[in-house]
Amino acid sequence: MKNVDACIRSCLACLTACETCAKASIEEGNADFIECIKSCRDCADICALCARFSTRRSKHVEALCQLCAQVCRVCAATCEIHEEEHCQQCAEACRTCAAECAM
Repeated sequence: MKNVDACIRSCLACLTACETCAKASIEEGNADFIECIKSCRDCADICALCARFSTRRSKHVEALCQLCAQVCRVCAATCEIHEEEHCQQCAEACRTCAAECAM
């Protein structure tokens, strides 16, 4: 991990963006957003866990951060295909988090 504090900040920002995107996508009720919602929920959960492990400097943080970066990249790819602002903001937050958390 490049910088633990930057990883934590980007995980929390990504968590927020993913939850916001999932909520907005659910409210839009469009079936085309199902994979987006699933990816956002997975990403939000792994980002929360990664932030907690990073904060306490867990011995498992490196492996978890690698998984977090992978999940973030998948979520970014899923969200960026949609034109909605919340999806674009989520994709950007995911790309930032993946870059910060990658080892």
